[in-house]
Amino acid sequence: MSRLIFRKVLALLFSLFFVSSLTFLLMQAVPGTPFLEEQGVPEEVLQSMYHHYGLDQPWYVQYGKYIKGLITFDLGPSMRYEGITVAKVIKEGFPISCFIGIEALCIALLMGISLGTLAAIRKGKWQDHVCMLIAVVGISTPSFVMATVLQFFLAMKWEIFPVARWGSFAHSLLPALSLAALPAAFIARLIRANMVEELEQDYVQTARSKGVTERDVIFKHVLKNSMLPVITYLGPLTSSILTGSFVIEKIFGIPGLGRWLVKSITNRDYTLIMGLTVFYSSVLLITVFSIDLLYVWIDPRIRTNPRREQ
Repeated sequence: MSRLIFRKVLALLFSLFFVSSLTFLLMQAVPGTPFLEEQGVPEEVLQSMYHHYGLDQPWYVQYGKYIKGLITFDLGPSMRYEGITVAKVIKEGFPISCFIGIEALCIALLMGISLGTLAAIRKGKWQDHVCMLIAVVGISTPSFVMATVLQFFLAMKWEIFPVARWGSFAHSLLPALSLAALPAAFIARLIRANMVEELEQDYVQTARSKGVTERDVIFKHVLKNSMLPVITYLGPLTSSILTGSFVIEKIFGIPGLGRWLVKSITNRDYTLIMGLTVFYSSVLLITVFSIDLLYVWIDPRIRTNPRREQ
């Protein structure tokens, strides 16, 4: 177990170093500078700005300062917004994005597991067809389209929720539902497929013959064994929710990290782009690492089978 954790920690650190370096190289390869759109600024002022932010130094010097800043958690100031640092942007924006992401994740798991379980129990009946129809609609509808539909019906037409902006828990429900629709549909199909397979296993028939209630068979045995693929999917699910939040935050006018990342790319704000990219990568890698450990804890066979550790 300790060997497996050590190897995964090394893989996490290497992946983070690779993403950080690749982000820096891509920023160096992109033509132009953050001050390219400045109009009527004397060349002396531009050169002074380049010198102030170290953009006139060789790339390897900039890279060394960049890596040093990552190690010391000093991601630097924004090149386009005076008085704004990357750390301040993360401190103010991430709690909002994280709150919506966790809310969307909980909704996706609750809806997906409920629909998938109902569909598996009622296989071939109208409940199964309705649940899978909902899942197909959820998978085939992009999150920004879902957001627009929810805004029109639940906010503008029926006035149940606020249309946009950020201020209370009610403002987070529509963005969370928009983000949760696709992963909830995928989880529902995943749960149904695995539960249908598990219901045909011998241990289910044995449990029933021993007098175990159908409720206990479904929720204590079949559903538990069907959850392993869902746990594996939690890593990519977290990634999709975070990346999907860029568009959703823009649609609903939410002051999260997604808005800042879009603005930094538009303005070619090097430090903000690199800092937010590395931060997002760190969150995703740590999430995947945690999911791997959770999977090992749930499935002890991984700890005892050296081939599955690799």
